[in-house]
Amino acid sequence: MSATTIQPVVADTTVDHTADITAIEQIIATVETAYNTNDAELMTADFTANAAVVNAVGALMVGKDALLAANRQGLAGFLKDQYVRYEVADIVFLRPDIAIAHKLARATTAEGELIDIDHAMIALYVLVKENGRWWTAARQNTLIPQAK
Repeated sequence: MSATTIQPVVADTTVDHTADITAIEQIIATVETAYNTNDAELMTADFTANAAVVNAVGALMVGKDALLAANRQGLAGFLKDQYVRYEVADIVFLRPDIAIAHKLARATTAEGELIDIDHAMIALYVLVKENGRWWTAARQNTLIPQAK
């Protein structure tokens, strides 16, 4: 790479993404609802058949069947009495049909009261629009270290 090479900014501005933003925010809201109600099928509903997900402890799951099995196990097990609130931090459209989004998470009580003062996790979503509908093709969850 020469000293004069300028790295591109990749961001789609060719279409109005207002409806796309709403659809992507709804996908993340659906995951929150599914988590808080222990609904593995709902949690998996917006993933592509070949989705790849890395959970917060670094385990990779590939394919909707593997993701559904992991969601069933987690939501019936160690996540059963856990509750969250998600916040969409940003959505960037790389192409008209490809977006990335960041989601921040905090633990809550069953009643929705915040437990975490700061965000406890960040997730990166890779989303694709196929046949007029947005799908999650990949997600990477990362725990955010908390000050002690």
